[in-house]
Amino acid sequence: MELLQKNNILLNCKAKPKEEVIREVGRLLYESGYVDEVYIEAMLKRELTFSTNIGNGIAIPHGIEEAKKNIKKSGIAVMIFPEGTLWKDELVYVVIGIAGVGEEHLEVLANIADKLSSPEAVKELITGSGDEIYKVFTGEE
Repeated sequence: MELLQKNNILLNCKAKPKEEVIREVGRLLYESGYVDEVYIEAMLKRELTFSTNIGNGIAIPHGIEEAKKNIKKSGIAVMIFPEGTLWKDELVYVVIGIAGVGEEHLEVLANIADKLSSPEAVKELITGSGDEIYKVFTGEE
């Protein structure tokens, strides 16, 4: 199973409460077989102790450390909010749910940080097609 499946890229999402966004991106990870369903609650729990908004219009919700056992395979899910959605007191435009087996989550996070390090790269992602977003994260067509 690959890190990102095309059906785990949702474009033109409408703003909604942060908890709903986390549940939705977590459900994508669950329904694609990356995680057990309880991982979604672990993602919500992480957000209570540490905001996953990393700046530059990006949030990367992921589970707490104890939830590692609920990850079957490393994977991500991407939600694009062209108008933004409120994350604490800031708008985010790209939400990337992450599940990383063992230490793989660090590699996944580093890859995301690298790919989206500039405001221009984030803007391209927000306006890109599903195929373009897929290519950014996988290097594949």
